[in-house]
Amino acid sequence: MSWGTELWDQFDNLEKHTQWGIDVLEKYIKFVKERTEIELSYAKQLRNLSKKYQPKKNSKEEEEYRYTSARAFLATLNEMNDYAGQHEVISENMTSLITGELTRYVQELKQERKSHFHDGRKAQQHIETCWKQLEASKRRFERDCKEADRAQQYFEKMDADINVTKADVEKARQQAQLRHQMAEDSKAEYSSTLQKFNSEQHDHYYTHIPNIFQKIQEMEERRIVRIGESMKTFAEVDRQVIPIIGKCLDEITKAAESIDHKNDSQLVIEAFKSGFEPPGDVDFEDFTQPMKRTISESSLSNSRGDGKSEPKFGSKSKGKLWPFIKKNKLMSLLTSPHQPPPPPPASASPSAVPNGPQSPKQQKEPLSHRFNEFMTSKPKIHCFRSLKRGGAGPEDFSNLPPEQRRKKLQQKVDELNKDIQKEMDQRDALTKMKDVYIKNPQMGDAASVDQRLAELGQNIEKLRLEVQKFEGWLAEVEGRLPPRNEQARRQSGLYEAQNTSAVNSCAQDRESSPDGSYTEEQSQETEMKVPATDFDDEFDDEEPLPTIGTCKALYTFEGQNEGTISVAEGEMLYVIEEDKGDGWTRIRRNEDEEGYVPTSYVEVYLDKNAKDEYKSLQKISE
Repeated sequence: MSWGTELWDQFDNLEKHTQWGIDVLEKYIKFVKERTEIELSYAKQLRNLSKKYQPKKNSKEEEEYRYTSARAFLATLNEMNDYAGQHEVISENMTSLITGELTRYVQELKQERKSHFHDGRKAQQHIETCWKQLEASKRRFERDCKEADRAQQYFEKMDADINVTKADVEKARQQAQLRHQMAEDSKAEYSSTLQKFNSEQHDHYYTHIPNIFQKIQEMEERRIVRIGESMKTFAEVDRQVIPIIGKCLDEITKAAESIDHKNDSQLVIEAFKSGFEPPGDVDFEDFTQPMKRTISESSLSNSRGDGKSEPKFGSKSKGKLWPFIKKNKLMSLLTSPHQPPPPPPASASPSAVPNGPQSPKQQKEPLSHRFNEFMTSKPKIHCFRSLKRGGAGPEDFSNLPPEQRRKKLQQKVDELNKDIQKEMDQRDALTKMKDVYIKNPQMGDAASVDQRLAELGQNIEKLRLEVQKFEGWLAEVEGRLPPRNEQARRQSGLYEAQNTSAVNSCAQDRESSPDGSYTEEQSQETEMKVPATDFDDEFDDEEPLPTIGTCKALYTFEGQNEGTISVAEGEMLYVIEEDKGDGWTRIRRNEDEEGYVPTSYVEVYLDKNAKDEYKSLQKISE
């Protein structure tokens, strides 16, 4: 079966068929290319999906991933990322093994096809030229034969005519002989041309054309084999990643099987256990006995002295235990005592200047009076701002239950120890560098690292002091946890209502905070009940105050009072609220540390534009 013998007369059809084969190959290349684009797009979407649900750094979501179910979900996200990577491998392999190879092959195929059909056309033109030569020789022979016949007839006519001279007859005879000779020569030429044409035609149809068509057939068969191999590669590329994809799915299954509901339940206990015992029985109150009571006094106010009665706040709170009261944030106001800040050093005391800050007076009031005062007083909105930024949260975590406080303190101690180790590692490295510089002065100046070593020494000392401070609080908590007396049991029933010091800093501390904008006279303003939802909304929606300038600490200030912040001499900080005439300036160290310092302790550099913007925002909020 050969195209050269079977299709010797189908040159044009073979040309069309081979062009169709190249078109099919190019169509397949386009198909594979679109498949690779789909694989890349799918992989990209999978990666984006995995990234979208990854926990954000330094967010609350990171804490949630200690649970086995959340960790399993995280493992699923990671495996989906690897799963996407395998689809990228499919795309890359198909591009390199199929698309790239076939594109080069198509170019070679087009060149080869062009060459073969060029040879075929050349052979066709040659045989057509031979045929034309044969026809010309044939026509010339035919013409010479006719001319010879006419010359012979003319001679015979002249020879038969008695009136014609002998010279004319001889002339006619010579002309006839000449024509006969020319006819013989044309006959010989025609015969030679015919033999040559027959030979060329035989070679054309039995040698040249079969050879050319055979090459075209082999070219077409190679194209068919190549496209078949590419289709096998197409399947093989997918098959190669199936084991890895299977491993990804196995890991997802393994992660799902690692979920331990008992362990997650235990983690919830560890996260929220307060360390208190449930409250004891409520004692019977005999109202038949003459007693002097106020409408807001309850068993809670008595519990401060004897720990025996349950709180009652009018008709809305009757019959409810304190841990289930909706407004548990208010209770930190009622139970957290406020200590006045220690006076600053006499050498630089802000109290010596006019309008200097005054330490608030601590008054012992009945619990019921403090609660009524809070519920009927106007809240200050900028108080909520300070709560939003966490400035009111005590450094010793005293607003947390004992168990949670112990964990937080232990975590803080561990973090500080890590920081100390880092600083010590840096110090050791610099010390070695200094030794090298001393031994080889050409490598560097040994004195250049002295300043950095001194800074590291100061940092290590500060961190050690911090560790001692937190270890002291930790020892205090660990020493306080074992006893379980009646008073502790009574407090445990109230503790869920005391889990934040937000309201304490808002109502009580504003009375004694450096801001001084909340006084006893202001508490006599028009009475207004604060709905629980309003308080929460104000607390949650407040945005941090903008920075209005910077300041430099002129003296060291130990901010031990709640609402104040410790600063070291020479430290640069941000100003977020300038002195309102009470001798205190509000500053920020970072996102989590802000508070008040005496104005005379710092040198303030206000940004005019930021200050104007801050004043305009204050007017809007008022």
